[in-house]
Amino acid sequence: MKFGKLLSAAVLAAFSGLAALPVLPVKAADAWPSKPIKLVVPFPPGGGTDLVARAIGQKLATRLGQPVVVDNKPGASTIIGTDAVAKADADGYTLLISGSTSYSVNAALRAKLPYDPLKDLAPVAMVARAPLVLVVPANSPFHNLADLSAAARAKPGSLNYSTFGSGSAPHLAGALFGLAAGVKLQDVPYKGSSQALTALISGEIQFGIDTVATAAPQIRSGRLRALAIVGSVRSSVLPDVPTVIEQKLPEAVFDAWYAVAAPARTPALVLQRLTKEIAAVMADPEMQTQLRIQAMEPLAGGPEMLRNQMETEIARYRALAHRVGIVAE
Repeated sequence: MKFGKLLSAAVLAAFSGLAALPVLPVKAADAWPSKPIKLVVPFPPGGGTDLVARAIGQKLATRLGQPVVVDNKPGASTIIGTDAVAKADADGYTLLISGSTSYSVNAALRAKLPYDPLKDLAPVAMVARAPLVLVVPANSPFHNLADLSAAARAKPGSLNYSTFGSGSAPHLAGALFGLAAGVKLQDVPYKGSSQALTALISGEIQFGIDTVATAAPQIRSGRLRALAIVGSVRSSVLPDVPTVIEQKLPEAVFDAWYAVAAPARTPALVLQRLTKEIAAVMADPEMQTQLRIQAMEPLAGGPEMLRNQMETEIARYRALAHRVGIVAE
């Protein structure tokens, strides 16, 4: 006779709930995935995050044997889409793909958020870098960061640079550069890259910081000159442009990146499977070529790397905001 039949009905009733707790997630993980997976992008269709999501989703669907549907939920500086994932069922069928705005910048610059990225999201993988480049007009007298810093030091506040508003990536990158170089710079907000680059080429501002993907055509055409990659590694699209680290300004590094996360409390086995499959997707030569065409650098970083990046950036950007008075719009 099985041992379970010897137990009284009362004992079985008392322990049935406890016994089920570790079993249910395992069963769910064993069966996962058994239906389509939703990949939430907190931006409109057509942008960099959307392109990365659709490329990864297509490959991931093939590996998992289930459709991966991209769900664009833009608004409120990615808060709407990110919060939707943070509050979704933790079953592995709703995932987030976004950049540092969702994972670190908002948490660092905003006093109140409806979610805590460190508590309400489970890191899965870092998948790509989207390097930024510091550019000046082609006729500018500045040929490197030392030239730019010297001019700013000679006339504090006289050099203007473009941003996409307070707390945007160019704004943070410019503020970090100013602190690292020990100079005072003036940020000028524009509605987007097109407006900012037009202002830069016309001489309305002295320098700009934008994605390599956006600025590269203007650099190749001879309208702009690239002074530095505002990141930790060079860009394969602009291999001759040195990084801020190479120009002795390591504290000016601003890495723009994309990562995948799930709601917290998603079963560990599901998270492990996701990390494994996404790593395989990112190792695919076709995927790497596709991303590099978009001026992005493929990256295969696991959950620990993503969590460390989040923790480091939240602390760093919070200190930066306090020091220079940045308030997210």
